[in-house]
Amino acid sequence: MERISRDKGYAILAAAALAAVAFMWAPRAGAQDDQYPDITEYARECARKIAPVPSFDCTKGTEIPITVNQQPPHSYQPHMNCDRPSLLNMGTTDGNCVPYSRVVVLRDDDVAQIVALCREKKIRDAKTVLYDEIDITSHNVRTGSTCWFQAEILGVLDPARGLNGKKVPSPEDPAAKNFWIEPVVVSKGKCGYCHDSDPFMYSPFIAQTGQLPADPFGKYVNDIGAPFREWQQPSAISTRGNTCVGCHRIGNLMTCKQTVRQAVGEPSPGSDEWAKKYPNSHWMPPGNSLTQKQWDQIYGESVKAILACCANPKAPECNVTPIHDAQPQK
Repeated sequence: MERISRDKGYAILAAAALAAVAFMWAPRAGAQDDQYPDITEYARECARKIAPVPSFDCTKGTEIPITVNQQPPHSYQPHMNCDRPSLLNMGTTDGNCVPYSRVVVLRDDDVAQIVALCREKKIRDAKTVLYDEIDITSHNVRTGSTCWFQAEILGVLDPARGLNGKKVPSPEDPAAKNFWIEPVVVSKGKCGYCHDSDPFMYSPFIAQTGQLPADPFGKYVNDIGAPFREWQQPSAISTRGNTCVGCHRIGNLMTCKQTVRQAVGEPSPGSDEWAKKYPNSHWMPPGNSLTQKQWDQIYGESVKAILACCANPKAPECNVTPIHDAQPQK
């Protein structure tokens, strides 16, 4: 009898311990969505704090041209070079000069800016409706809040399969859960590391469409969804009287590490000879029509100062300002 009572007591204690563990790990009302929101809840929160993202058709967007020496090539080949290659590391794709990607501006006003990039990573027919990746950046101009959505073909890429760009569902639609990637997974891509000056990263690849929204000095913060709040929040790097920051900020993450150099002459992967020659090699400022000598006189020392501050931001001549504290343009 004594052993049975003792065993029964152990069982009760064990059950209580398991119940405590279960309570600790159980989803809690109002907490789970904030910490690990699914795509539907994240999209709805983004809609409340920025604006709803509608369904859309990628094929209605503006095509991103791929040219060689300012002309469309007779044919497109994997890993070819071009005038304005994508700046992304394209990995095991057909390279940085894959044609028929498109930009779709869903909204651009004084309240919200929402843009989709329907990206081709494999060479397909010009009339294709298939895409390998679809990305959306949604930004509140007044508060700076920014959201990121991504859909992507995983595994081995194949021109014969892809995302149907004709019918891209709103991420708020519960039926679209199998289309959009969960926020916690998207956050691991650290979009904000490259998009460190403002939400919309300028490059010749996408700027040639004329469809890139601009909010170069406005508020910008990744404050929706716990996985995105964990990103390193960027700061703006500058020096007194620097001519490189008259039109935009310079972020202290990827812009400092790589993009500044690419904007002033360092070739990006996939660049052809046209892209490597001045003035095409220097795509800052946009529409550069200066001679090399003029450019060097106006921007040369400022570029050196920026790069020095990127390397040593604590130097006394460097100004480092958290971007989320910036004030929107009047």
